[in-house]
Amino acid sequence: MATYETIHPNWEAPMANMVDGYSLEMTAKEVEGLKEAAPLIRPDTQVAVTFLPGEELAQRVEAAVLVRELGFEPIVHLSARRIESEEQLDWYLGEITQKAGVKRVFIIAGDPPEPEGPYSDSLQIIETGLLEKHGIEIVGVGGHPEGHPNNTAEELWVWMQKKIDAVRAHGMTPLVVTQFAFDDDAIVAWLAEMRDRGIDVPVRLGVPGPAGIKRLLGFAKRCGVGASASVMKKYGISLTNLIGSAGPDKLVGNLEKKLTARHGRVRLHFYPFGALTPCAEWINDYHARNS
Repeated sequence: MATYETIHPNWEAPMANMVDGYSLEMTAKEVEGLKEAAPLIRPDTQVAVTFLPGEELAQRVEAAVLVRELGFEPIVHLSARRIESEEQLDWYLGEITQKAGVKRVFIIAGDPPEPEGPYSDSLQIIETGLLEKHGIEIVGVGGHPEGHPNNTAEELWVWMQKKIDAVRAHGMTPLVVTQFAFDDDAIVAWLAEMRDRGIDVPVRLGVPGPAGIKRLLGFAKRCGVGASASVMKKYGISLTNLIGSAGPDKLVGNLEKKLTARHGRVRLHFYPFGALTPCAEWINDYHARNS
């Protein structure tokens, strides 16, 4: 079983800067964007390759290979309901591990209302035994600080614990990665409840990268993320003025003030929304301004 030190170097040490040890997300179609942003991204940064519709498995493999070749650590998403068969899952895991040296995956149920194959949720993927067969060491599961439209809060906690237990039972190390959120109070309260429930695994908190306001709100609606007028005002956006762009300065700054040792091992995971270079530039600027 991988150690927390393996999940990220110096994970046990307090962060000197809130963006230390960050991770990023990209789609399989963003290989050129990653090449452009690469000089701005710290070596060994973990870069997640998503599992979106309209992309081929081979594209995702190529993206993971590029992440590795550029000196970063690939994390490959698995969308349970989009996997067509156990044979396809076995093949895909073989490709990403052999060609890109993947040791980390992040598993979600996925958004199709009906499974395209035998898996309807991420727990079923964990239970196949294929992850450890292919040498996967670290398995990320989802967290939802602002809730989920298809589950109650209590159901989400129950499912999280089941998945964490299953990951450990299969000899791998669990990690929680959250959906992006705009409300720092909701994030901190959710994280406190998680620790109060005895769930001690490391957490990567999802943060929106800088983007156009309309684009941010569009992704929020698509992902079921709360974007009320009061929350967006806290974030720095007025819903009466959708012109321009916004970055996560207030959100990250407030998290830095509010997170304590009580909240356990935490790092940030940035959702760039197709803008890897501006996101990397923002991270580097934030680090410079707060060092």
